[in-house]
Amino acid sequence: MTGDSYDDIEPLLKELAVAVHRNDPSQDRLREEAIRRCLPLAEHIARKFSGRGEPYEDLLQVARVGLVVSIDRFDVTRGSRFLSFAVPTIMGEVRRYFRDGTWAVRVPRRIKEIQLRLGTTIEKLAQRLGRMPTAREIAAEMEVDRAEVTQAMLAANAYQSSSLEAAMPDGGENAPLSLLDALGEEEPNYELVEQYMAVRPHLQELPDREREVLVLRFFEGRTQAQIAAHLGVSQMHISRILSKTLSGLREAALRD
Repeated sequence: MTGDSYDDIEPLLKELAVAVHRNDPSQDRLREEAIRRCLPLAEHIARKFSGRGEPYEDLLQVARVGLVVSIDRFDVTRGSRFLSFAVPTIMGEVRRYFRDGTWAVRVPRRIKEIQLRLGTTIEKLAQRLGRMPTAREIAAEMEVDRAEVTQAMLAANAYQSSSLEAAMPDGGENAPLSLLDALGEEEPNYELVEQYMAVRPHLQELPDREREVLVLRFFEGRTQAQIAAHLGVSQMHISRILSKTLSGLREAALRD
């Protein structure tokens, strides 16, 4: 098998679901096998949350609990990928673990309440949609304002704080650096990545002609005149297509 051991886990989970439905004695063996194969996923998510003041081993145990919950609650009849359900479920368990601690920064009560509901809402939507939901979809499901959902997501970073002057462990012979000294410079391409992720789903929804014009203009670097000649239309027509398409993409991305 190529890739991670959980890349093609659905057949095993279907077999497990049948065994559970029939109360077959093999269900315990199948469940243990599914958990064993998916343990790397829990380890990967635990590492994503490390460095926030909690021991990695504790985060790993919580992530493994989330993995077991995912396997037990995954509905194979929906036909969605297991990863699209398991990832938000496991991350929700880890976030709930952090919520048991104190908040280092004051967060409004309503935002805390919304933040507490985020995990289960994202889990439910991911199961229904077969992908991670957008902030707009989460807000609609929770019947709250989208801005409040965004604030609640950002509030996840307010559980604990670290001093910029605190020394970081080096593990070698070098003198330990402070967190401030270890911080890197801002990567200018991060903003481009965020913009690409915001626009990408809307690009896929464009009509073929509009998408082709964008590819010719921004990926192949052709001028409006060259595009017009290639498509057999006027340059003014290409200009209108570009203006309308870019405006529509900008509005759609900002709505999300």
